[in-house]
Amino acid sequence: MDDPAEHYFTARPASDAERRTIDVRLAGEDVTVEVASGIFSPGRLDLGTQVLLRSVPGLDASPRPDGSARQYLDVGCGWGPVALTMATQAPESVVWAVDVNERSLDLTRRNAQRLGLGNVRAVAPEEVPDDVVFDGIWSNPPIRVGKAELHALLTLWLGRLAPDGDAHLVVQRNLGADSLMRWMNDSLPGLTTSKLASAKGFRVLHVTRAS
Repeated sequence: MDDPAEHYFTARPASDAERRTIDVRLAGEDVTVEVASGIFSPGRLDLGTQVLLRSVPGLDASPRPDGSARQYLDVGCGWGPVALTMATQAPESVVWAVDVNERSLDLTRRNAQRLGLGNVRAVAPEEVPDDVVFDGIWSNPPIRVGKAELHALLTLWLGRLAPDGDAHLVVQRNLGADSLMRWMNDSLPGLTTSKLASAKGFRVLHVTRAS
């Protein structure tokens, strides 16, 4: 059992990994993935991520106009369901899966290898090259890290959207989805945030470059 004082956003979980496999459905396919304790939603595909993946439009799998690979980002990857879905939808792209939890990164790498997805880069936030901009960001962000840290995280990554890129975030309504959307519209210059969908107590927020 996880230490109740230990959070999924701990860099090095002290609890035993307790690794096991579970069967889930990702990108329309039934797959087997590896999970462990000490990470976010260690035993299942959590409801918020399910809502996110049902709500987002499909990714553009084609190269950029200059011929380079599109770059996509999953912020707070956990064991990898969002990143694995992105990588399956856009196999010629590069999908960055970032997390501060080293166990989550290891699981995402292992699951990408298990599913034959060589386009996933599971790394710590500081390992993403500074010159990478993102055509799309999907995230079930770590709301419980605290408001200041969450705002800093969103400011960092949403500020790296490509000119025609967009982001989709899922946030639980009773954990402040509506107030977060207001903050984003007030505090992130050049970006516009709107509500794309609501389901099961969650909001899916859509972020675009302001026209």
